[in-house]
Amino acid sequence: MNDLSHITKEGAAQMVDVSDKPVQAREAIAEGFISLQPETLRLLQAGQMKKGEVLGVARIAGLQAAKLTSQLIPLCHQIALSKVSVDFTIESSGVRITALAKTSAQTGVEMEALTAVSVAALTIYDMCKAVDKTMQIGEIRLLQKTKV
Repeated sequence: MNDLSHITKEGAAQMVDVSDKPVQAREAIAEGFISLQPETLRLLQAGQMKKGEVLGVARIAGLQAAKLTSQLIPLCHQIALSKVSVDFTIESSGVRITALAKTSAQTGVEMEALTAVSVAALTIYDMCKAVDKTMQIGEIRLLQKTKV
């Protein structure tokens, strides 16, 4: 018997059928980290990056990415999001990114939260790459997944 929900018994990819699942309030929180050199952090905090206000642009990119998750992840369901937030915490060696996604649906929102974090981190990378060649994106993970 096949225990993989996204694979048919013949081995073909499939979208999971959630039509029999109840609509429930669901929430997911994800986080990631991008390491930056001290000078890059200083420029970022001072709003002196040549490409503009890095965290504001990264927040919008993360929000937009969450809304587009089903277009980016092939077998992900398209769901109506009721809330997405992307927040940043400046740490001594970089920026911690946290995303929250909420919905009332038949499936969870962890992929939306993870996608928001990933694209926000990539946006920071893109906006800082001219001054920091040592940046690393990592620690992207799901912190919490709940349904009520």
